[in-house]
Amino acid sequence: MKLGLGLYRSLLTEDNFKFAKQAGVTHLVVHLVDYFKGADPVLTSGSPNLGWGITQNQNRPWTEDDLRSLKRQIEGNGLVWEAIENFDPAHWSDVLLDGPKKKEQMEGLKRTIQVIGRVGIPIMGYNFSLAGVWGWTKMPVGRGGAKALVYDESKIDTQTPMPNGMVWNMVYNPDAPPGDVPRVESEELWQRYEYFVKEIMPVAEENGVTMALHPDDPPADMLRNTARLVNQPGKYQRVIDMMPSKANALEFCLGSLQEMREGDVLESIRHYGEQGKIAYVHFRNVRGKVPLYQEVFVDEGDLDMLSAIQALRDVGYDGVIIPDHTPEMSCSAPWHAGMAYALGYMKAALQMSERGI
Repeated sequence: MKLGLGLYRSLLTEDNFKFAKQAGVTHLVVHLVDYFKGADPVLTSGSPNLGWGITQNQNRPWTEDDLRSLKRQIEGNGLVWEAIENFDPAHWSDVLLDGPKKKEQMEGLKRTIQVIGRVGIPIMGYNFSLAGVWGWTKMPVGRGGAKALVYDESKIDTQTPMPNGMVWNMVYNPDAPPGDVPRVESEELWQRYEYFVKEIMPVAEENGVTMALHPDDPPADMLRNTARLVNQPGKYQRVIDMMPSKANALEFCLGSLQEMREGDVLESIRHYGEQGKIAYVHFRNVRGKVPLYQEVFVDEGDLDMLSAIQALRDVGYDGVIIPDHTPEMSCSAPWHAGMAYALGYMKAALQMSERGI
């Protein structure tokens, strides 16, 4: 297995490439959407600080020159670009919402996959979700008062509707007319997903790109009046069976799977790992399940992370594992400290597993 790190759009800097290398990382998972400061995919310029859930200037597609330039930077630091994680919501809003530009946007996604293939990036991670990541609160409830994410349905209204112009918890059209996105039931969401997957997988396979689906987080049944696609581990099998293809694979988030009401994470690793369907792994631990859970450091929580590493090795998984996110530590660089702590644990766990300890 390979030790990786996920870097958000705003963290794609020389200093952070060096940080990754110094921590023993060999592979990167890159976010080209900046969820915190806007979603301008122009890699050579900054984005204005518009706050969480706001996007801007995102109609421009990712170009081959953009991606090749960033790839040269990454490789110049002795790292490998393993995956892109998440499409910009503005690039496929009508695919998700079954809107009038669905076919036009689908053709744009196909061109994006062709570009990714030409540049030589092996994996495109994505989350087929309408509400996206929503309902968390960051609180100083972690070990030693570390700031950690908490999901507590007793403190939120899970059916708060999404306003028009929003999808995936981000505003893609600030000029949308007043009103809310209509309620979407489970089978309707699966029909939309089937359209997407049957259109994109042949293109991905032809261009040597693996499409990796992230499970729902939070894995509620409904969120913001819309159904969730993979909120139980068994639903991943429906994804695999819907479109048999070597390009159809899973972004395996251990934390999201542990949060689910049903299933067992180690059994899920064995089930999907034996099918060769795990594209890359988010290595994250939690305490509790829907409707109440919180993120914790990797060395505590409900999931035995050492057993998870061993289960991955047992099924022959040799891909990348990254610390998805982690409680922030109390210092001048809380994100870096939290990541360094997780990466050190992961590197030691991988070495123990390799030596049969």
